[in-house]
Amino acid sequence: MSAQTRTVRLPVDERILEANDEIAAAVRTELAGRGIFAIDLIGAPGSGKTALLEATLRAMAGRRRPAVLVGDLATRRDGDRLARWCDRVVQISTGQGCHLEAGQVRDALGQLDLDGVDLLFVENVGNLICPVGFDLGQNAKVGLFSLTEGDDKAAKHPYLVAEADLILLNKIDLEPHLTFDRAAFQTDVRLLNPQVPVLEVSATTGQGMEQWLAWLDSGVAAVGI
Repeated sequence: MSAQTRTVRLPVDERILEANDEIAAAVRTELAGRGIFAIDLIGAPGSGKTALLEATLRAMAGRRRPAVLVGDLATRRDGDRLARWCDRVVQISTGQGCHLEAGQVRDALGQLDLDGVDLLFVENVGNLICPVGFDLGQNAKVGLFSLTEGDDKAAKHPYLVAEADLILLNKIDLEPHLTFDRAAFQTDVRLLNPQVPVLEVSATTGQGMEQWLAWLDSGVAAVGI
């Protein structure tokens, strides 16, 4: 029997992910060449992503040269908030899209002057599911949870926890007013990702912010090696 060429047809979602990963690899190479440490910040609506970034940008003034990409379905409100603290912010409107894709990040970076930038924050669309599977060319994925969401959210969203390089537990200042079982939350995280660091922070009071900033500093230093 003569050899025949077989055409392998990939499902649409696999082809989309392959194309996304190719762009993400190019983005990662570009950022690495510039010595930029990039994080993909993933959290639910209301978890405090924008508030945390506001507090972070204020705290690192003069310490780092950041840039920010902000994904949102419709408005520019988050980007406008962050632009008060950073002069290199691009808002990405995703329309009905529930997550950012590498192509959107690549295009948004083309709108920025990256000279001197050493830290890139990508605030993903508020969602704990869809953004996890899309590589954006980041160095690290940061999963943000908050006390107000309940202590079961890590167990209910295992893929984010498993993929995260860092877990932030936000709104820790509200603990006296909530029935949040921190031990149960930590146990769920450890079952899914035994080695991931977990930092407790408050964008309102500043609790835990120095540890968060130190983690960012270490990431920037590692990229520069």
